[in-house]
Amino acid sequence: MAYAGARHLVVAAATRDRLARLGDGFARLEALMRRLDLTTLQLVWRESARVFHVRDPFPVGGVVEDPATGAAAAAFGAYARTLTVVPDDAVLTLHQGADMGRPGTLTVELRPGDPRIRVSGTGTRIG
Repeated sequence: MAYAGARHLVVAAATRDRLARLGDGFARLEALMRRLDLTTLQLVWRESARVFHVRDPFPVGGVVEDPATGAAAAAFGAYARTLTVVPDDAVLTLHQGADMGRPGTLTVELRPGDPRIRVSGTGTRIG
């Protein structure tokens, strides 16, 4: 469970292909998320030491998936640092939205001795 002001369940995918194949059980997922008080469910595949591909189903927000999720990126940075999945001093790249045709890149910056997580990034313009 990742947390940075809101709860995000992090689930790792074994392959990039598995991450791309998001199912359609959104009504059940929404019920689970409400029961666990989750903001998002963050599906993650690790490409390299500091590069991740993520998807964020968001049925509790009324959409199938969010193409760029800063709150989840911050929570993931704190989660990865706490579990020592990444160093205390790291810049992580999270690719999100590609599988839904709206690619974006989120940058998560971790600094040693600083509990804050810095998130910046780009997304795809709508309309």
